[in-house]
Amino acid sequence: MSRDRKAPSPPRSPADLLSARQLALAWAVMALLALLAWVAVVGQARDMGIEPGTMGMGVPLFLLLWLIMMIAMMFPSVAPVAITWARAIGRQSSGAARTARTTQFVAGYLLAWTAFGLIAYGLLAATGTLLDGHPGAGRWIGAGAFLIAGLYQFSPLKNLCLSHCRSPMGQLVRYAGFRPTARDLRVGLHHGAYCVGCCWGLMIVLVPLGVMNVLAMAAVAAVIFVEKLWRLGPAFSAAVGLVFLALAVLAPFQPWLLPGLEPQPSPMTDMLRP
Repeated sequence: MSRDRKAPSPPRSPADLLSARQLALAWAVMALLALLAWVAVVGQARDMGIEPGTMGMGVPLFLLLWLIMMIAMMFPSVAPVAITWARAIGRQSSGAARTARTTQFVAGYLLAWTAFGLIAYGLLAATGTLLDGHPGAGRWIGAGAFLIAGLYQFSPLKNLCLSHCRSPMGQLVRYAGFRPTARDLRVGLHHGAYCVGCCWGLMIVLVPLGVMNVLAMAAVAAVIFVEKLWRLGPAFSAAVGLVFLALAVLAPFQPWLLPGLEPQPSPMTDMLRP
């Protein structure tokens, strides 16, 4: 008696093929934007070096660079949510309307990170001012930053925001019930706020490690990506918290852990030397 053979799957319809191509294109666009942002960040970091404080940047220039950094660091991990919402937009509109709605979503997301960028600028400015008067305070600032980041990894707010970012489908259904007025902008802002809530603790370790420290940025981006997308993300998040707590203990005695708080000659400074 011959075994039953599994029936062949039906051929994919043109609509399914189009949807698959659109999905692949969306992933390619997100990856390309992140790659271009990384290229810009690396080029800027090469010119600026690693220095404490705001590195002489005013608020507009800092926010521009901050947004480029957020595109580089956050777009890989936010891609699943962004693409899912963009596909929902595509089913409801087309052409210029679809482009405008997608742009609103991205703008809302980046607006949330812009607000946090203003806080980061104030924190860096205060750090730079304090170090000018008390250079030895850098080790305690670094220890405090690692301590806050480590403790936040275990906080209920971190777990709530991480749960949202890891399982966004329920929220996306809720977003569909938002009032139509500026819905996509508000959806992007809402999800961006959850991302800030999930990741701000990781971002503040760039104060001791250096805001323009490319290796530190890449490490933080990798942590964010794994936290949100790996099935063991919550356990990984706790492990990262333990690492930060260990760094908080070591920081006062190991200055090499604090390149962002130690005055260092930048490439631009070297070029200006006679």
